[in-house]
Amino acid sequence: MPESPYVELDRSAWAELAASAHQPLSALDVARLRGLGDQLDLDEVAEVYLPVSELLSLYVRTAGQLHRSTERFLGRPQPERTPFVIGIAGSVAVGKSTTARLLKELLSRWPQHPRVELVTTDGFLLSNAELERRGLLLRKGFPESYDRRALLRFVIDVKSGSDEVSAPVYSHLRYDVTDERVPVANPDIVIVEGLNVLQPPRAAADGRQGIAISDFFDFSVYVDASTADIRQWYVDRFLRLRETAFRDPESYFNRFADLTHDEAVSRAESLWDGINGPNLGQNISPTRSRATLVLRKDSDHSVRWIRLRKR
Repeated sequence: MPESPYVELDRSAWAELAASAHQPLSALDVARLRGLGDQLDLDEVAEVYLPVSELLSLYVRTAGQLHRSTERFLGRPQPERTPFVIGIAGSVAVGKSTTARLLKELLSRWPQHPRVELVTTDGFLLSNAELERRGLLLRKGFPESYDRRALLRFVIDVKSGSDEVSAPVYSHLRYDVTDERVPVANPDIVIVEGLNVLQPPRAAADGRQGIAISDFFDFSVYVDASTADIRQWYVDRFLRLRETAFRDPESYFNRFADLTHDEAVSRAESLWDGINGPNLGQNISPTRSRATLVLRKDSDHSVRWIRLRKR
């Protein structure tokens, strides 16, 4: 059999790679970073995410050395290296946002690259009004629901080392983009988290190959789990939100707050089966093989094994 292009390790073997690493986070830190429904704890941080952050820190340092060597080869001045860009992809409810927040926190603790920014692609969604105009409101989260040109321009500006870069802000309460923008100022690392960030380039109308934001990633992570598990996590999260965020009168989903338990389950399953499940199957899952690193979760949300692409 031909040798695999991946190294695959179970959790215990992966944990051994950073067994002597210092745990920089407290239980309070983990509780602050943990998303709704995630079962993240200090053991998981130590056994899964500390090794990931150590590997990423190695990649960042190596990329900086390569940049300086390339500049010397070209006989050019050696400006500050451009930010190291990490893409994090995965389904709704799989825990990719928690992964992104956690890696931001861990990577910023390394003295070599303390300035780490996290940007979610939700801010690059088209407004609800525009989605409705295009007949795409029920396809929110699908690739065509984003302002792909603006997202690509943002990543190119970041990777070019532009001094002034900002990202739009999304309100999960209003379920819509806002007029706010957040600055991304001179970062060492930028994490770009979103459903479809590993999409391949699209062919242009004239047949030429286009470019994708993933072309500008230095490293990428895909958070994976079985579709059945993710569907259940989505329903469970919907039920928790029904008791919390949906109660806010300003919430776009306030109309779901008074559903009975059975009605809420039915509604969540309908949303999954009609929107999020098809998006996962058609657009998100097919990009898993493009990731540098895959974190595979078990039914209890804990990471079971890790697959790393050989470089």
